[in-house]
Amino acid sequence: MLATIQRFFQQALSEPEGADRDIPTLERATAALLCEVMRADYHTDEAELAALRQLLQKHFSLPDDQVEELMELAREESETSVDHYQFVSLIKQHYDYSQRCELVRMMWSLAHADGESHHLEEHRIRRLAELLHVSHSDFIRTKLQVQGKVE
Repeated sequence: MLATIQRFFQQALSEPEGADRDIPTLERATAALLCEVMRADYHTDEAELAALRQLLQKHFSLPDDQVEELMELAREESETSVDHYQFVSLIKQHYDYSQRCELVRMMWSLAHADGESHHLEEHRIRRLAELLHVSHSDFIRTKLQVQGKVE
């Protein structure tokens, strides 16, 4: 009887299966920040989802099924997170400055995927760029690159 009770508490107190899903990976952190941009205008359409899929696939060289799983996890993370600290700090720790600028460029690509430009998206990208310590001039440069106004 004592062994049964002990086994019950060991199972109940052990780490649940999939507990590693609570710890964001670099890929999930990147995808979650991109989802934040996508959610900024309170409307997500198929063009934005397709752009997110393409950006993640190209950036991380992942097969389709893993990209879909990453997108789903990132959307959950984005919707349930209280703030961006865990994502931003992980990215700043592992990405150098040029990689962070590339992430901001990806954010702009996603914001323009639906053919519309919203102030809400620009505000969100500006805020994330600041948190990532990307200079204002690089914030503007990446925006102009996506708009095709600068090489």
